[in-house]
Amino acid sequence: MPPILPDFSNSVKLKYVKLGYQYLVNHIIYLTLIPVMLGILIEVLRLGPDEILKLWKSLHFDLVQILCSSFLIIFIATVYFMSKPRTVFLVDYACYKPPVTCRVPFSTFMEHSRLILSNNPKSVEFQMRILERSGLGEETCLPPAIHYIPPTPTMEAARGEAELVIFSAMDSLFKKTGLKPKDIDILIVNCSLFSPTPSLSAMVINKYKLRSNIKSFNLSGMGCSAGLISIDLARDLLQVHPNSNAVVVSTEIITPNYYQGNERAMLLPNCLFRMGGAAILISNRRSERRRAKYRLVHVVRTHKGADDKAYRCVFEEEDKDGKVGISLSKDLMAIAGEALKSNITTIGPLVLPASEQLLFLLTLIGRKIFNPKWKPYIPDFKQAFEHFCIHAGGRAVIDELQKNLQLSAEHCEASRMTLHRFGNTSSSSLWYEMNYIESKGRMKKGDRIWQIAFGSGFKCNSAVWKCNRSIKTPVDGPWADCIDRYPVHIPEVVKL
Repeated sequence: MPPILPDFSNSVKLKYVKLGYQYLVNHIIYLTLIPVMLGILIEVLRLGPDEILKLWKSLHFDLVQILCSSFLIIFIATVYFMSKPRTVFLVDYACYKPPVTCRVPFSTFMEHSRLILSNNPKSVEFQMRILERSGLGEETCLPPAIHYIPPTPTMEAARGEAELVIFSAMDSLFKKTGLKPKDIDILIVNCSLFSPTPSLSAMVINKYKLRSNIKSFNLSGMGCSAGLISIDLARDLLQVHPNSNAVVVSTEIITPNYYQGNERAMLLPNCLFRMGGAAILISNRRSERRRAKYRLVHVVRTHKGADDKAYRCVFEEEDKDGKVGISLSKDLMAIAGEALKSNITTIGPLVLPASEQLLFLLTLIGRKIFNPKWKPYIPDFKQAFEHFCIHAGGRAVIDELQKNLQLSAEHCEASRMTLHRFGNTSSSSLWYEMNYIESKGRMKKGDRIWQIAFGSGFKCNSAVWKCNRSIKTPVDGPWADCIDRYPVHIPEVVKL
């Protein structure tokens, strides 16, 4: 047999070759300018003092030239600073922690399912299989009205849940930041499925007696990515309202949306969605710069609603028995993947280093010109971000993003542990994940965070934050009493 050739990938440290390539491309401007500047400096030093003085005298300046030049410099500087967008800071945020009395262990959930769906054992078995593979733990919570048999999804109970979640999160935010209700200039509340009259934003205004000239907004029907839509709206409003504070409240009210029918596509949300909410203080005040936790860098929104399949993949409708529920399509993951592709295509040039953009461009050109079967290059987003907050919509969502973005288990840890401890809390899940990273003491000054969320419509939205200061491990919050137990091992299947 001929001698086996050595494996090139093992004999050469390709890791260091790649690091060298990245350093070279990412610093090409500096590496080019430094030799040029050194050459100019050497040439100037070669000139004698007399020649330098003669060169200076040869430059004639009169008063008109100096005044015009000064005016032009001042004008350009003024236009630049006036057109520059205002910096938006995330001062702090608070997440709602449900009481122990709302806890729903697997055994309780399945017992209730058997009693509620006693006429359809196949639906009960379907829910059990979903729950076994969901990635949820034994401590997730449902609102009090769902604990009754049968559930009592009344308007009064739904309002009660909304008040409990939103007011608790707001009270925690006031306590953490020292913010007074009268200091709030902009209020945005997002809740996808529960949209009462008066609105939830009006409920907050009534509770805390906010100012009469407050700019309030209530977003509904925008799915699990509505939290980042609210952040985008707050950012736009803060660009036109100087020296202002904006409070964003993200939640999902479960009480009126618990499906009691037999359609499998509509039973799935019952297994995944749980209680949760968050209140976030965002400001453009310069006085908040020092104590603010994060600075908002980018918000990128992608909407696939023009496509019929994408539009109907998460759809609220009645089943054949007239019971309302949220129907999840089998094409959901494929549609989410397409939305993610569009989103990262937009956000990539904004955040990726030049080395990754160049590799992506060369691969794209090679596929177009030479061989369409070439494997597309997936940019290494780990070079752009230190932390990833992937919407904890379900185990399949996290698995798909980890695979597509080539992330490590540690990068997805916050998302998986949030799903395990709190379930899918809809638009607020991203804040539980960020709080998990802080509670682990991993958030350092200069770290970049990528929040990714999906929502009905179908939407994929991203927000990029930069850590303004090293975050001390919080002594309160939703993870305070259990962070030492995490991360935990989550088996592929939990046998019930």
